[in-house]
Amino acid sequence: MFGTCVVTAVTAQNTADVLGVQTLAPDFVDLQITAVLDDLPVAAVKTGMLATAGIVTAVARRAASEELPRLVVDPVLVSSTGKPLLEPEGVKAYIERLIPLAEVLTPNTREAAVLTGSHVEDVDAMIAAGEALCDLGAGTVVVKGGHLTGQFALDVVVRSNGQSRTVTVLEAPRVDSGNDHGTGCTLSAAIAALLARGEPLDDAIGHAKTFVTTAMHGSSRWTLGSGHGPLDQLGWGYEQPLG
Repeated sequence: MFGTCVVTAVTAQNTADVLGVQTLAPDFVDLQITAVLDDLPVAAVKTGMLATAGIVTAVARRAASEELPRLVVDPVLVSSTGKPLLEPEGVKAYIERLIPLAEVLTPNTREAAVLTGSHVEDVDAMIAAGEALCDLGAGTVVVKGGHLTGQFALDVVVRSNGQSRTVTVLEAPRVDSGNDHGTGCTLSAAIAALLARGEPLDDAIGHAKTFVTTAMHGSSRWTLGSGHGPLDQLGWGYEQPLG
């Protein structure tokens, strides 16, 4: 199994700040999607920073044509340093066009708050936001609670089953580490990779959370840059997997 990519924007950033963003034209993003789909059998798709309403719409158009299987949508709205990574019009495009096509939606608490127009500051609010996003059409919503405080890192999984909802709270001991740059992106990418490998959805989400926790343990011992360093996705610093 191999990963491919479609570039939507180029950033000038380091561990401390995002200095600038250059976005690509939606038509060129669409052409990249065509290049991948025409050549390779795609088993699952994960979106990240889409940057503009036009790019969100272009991706949604391909998803609506059922060309993007097992779609995991990570609605990247703002950087961990607080810089906007999506133009304001893009939020409406997410809500109206892309979220209804997502098999899995993975907002953090800040993104869930923007998408639902509510405060998301505790588990009850995470559940309510997940249910509201399921009402918009997402099949399963994983509200990531890494920005909350407490002994445990909590994620809320809300699954849509017709008219009913099932709610699961996933927890793991909070890792004391400043190297948390990319935790949400890593989680959504891991979910997509595990779905592509054929794992059931619940297992994919649970194993992805374990992978992120393990990667955070691995990077907790190093210092890279002056800000929030990256995770240890390759397992360089942590030899015993968790779980």
